[in-house]
Amino acid sequence: MSLASMTGFGRGEAAAHGIRVTVEFSSVNRKQFECQISLPRQLGALESKLYTLVHNGVRRGQVKGSVQLSMAPGAAAAGGMRIDLARAEAQLAALRRAGRKLGLQDDLGITHLLALPDVVSFDVLPEDPLKLWPLVQQAAEQALEAMQRMRAREGQALARDLRRRFKALRTLRNRAARRAPRIPADYRDALARRLARLDSGVEVDPAILARELAVFADRVDVSEELTRLESHLDQADALIGGDGEGAGRALDFLCQELLREINTVGSKANDAQLASLVVTFKSQLEAAREQIQNVE
Repeated sequence: MSLASMTGFGRGEAAAHGIRVTVEFSSVNRKQFECQISLPRQLGALESKLYTLVHNGVRRGQVKGSVQLSMAPGAAAAGGMRIDLARAEAQLAALRRAGRKLGLQDDLGITHLLALPDVVSFDVLPEDPLKLWPLVQQAAEQALEAMQRMRAREGQALARDLRRRFKALRTLRNRAARRAPRIPADYRDALARRLARLDSGVEVDPAILARELAVFADRVDVSEELTRLESHLDQADALIGGDGEGAGRALDFLCQELLREINTVGSKANDAQLASLVVTFKSQLEAAREQIQNVE
């Protein structure tokens, strides 16, 4: 598989024996894996199974899920659903009092009864919630697959954008590599011009001048940093075009290393043109890193 985004949504349904299970999953970016699943009280024992199911398919990102139970068509007519009217009246009254106090519009309807705790119960539900796991699993796998498809489509768009951004970074690195060897020569020419403006009676020891130029050239040498920049960019290209396994964390690490190397180039270069390239590189690297925060 290619890069995957951490943003997605999926929904799944399964019905059997008068019961319909609806599962929804949504995910957003996070550095680590997080999962929160809202379950009906009757299915609380299935939370760990759902967590494992999601974690097997999602390595990074925050996933929020919800599981809802309802009556399958024809089950209600058979008397499979019971509503605790006293509990419903008490809870609705409390909600309306809170709404009036907060100045909120009263938009409560019949469908909201299903969301009230312990108001609606189903006679068709088995006493052991584990017996419902095959049904919940079927709906959850559908929702997870749909979410993964969305994440994959988003990942393709991210990959195209990151290829373009890293190509621009490579262009800047290559421009820096062409400029770096000219820095000692420019310094030598500038030094010669300054010496020429001195009085003609001043003598300059050629050995001292050569030593000064050698020290300067060694101090501004950034060839090692440029080599490491090229290596990091090669690795980034391989990750973007690879199977996507753990690419988000690896790309984020490479961005840190790219920033470290380009900062060293800027501090050593002592050259206005190279300093300008460094500023542009850092700006574009930060934009790429923001995109990488969305990569799984």
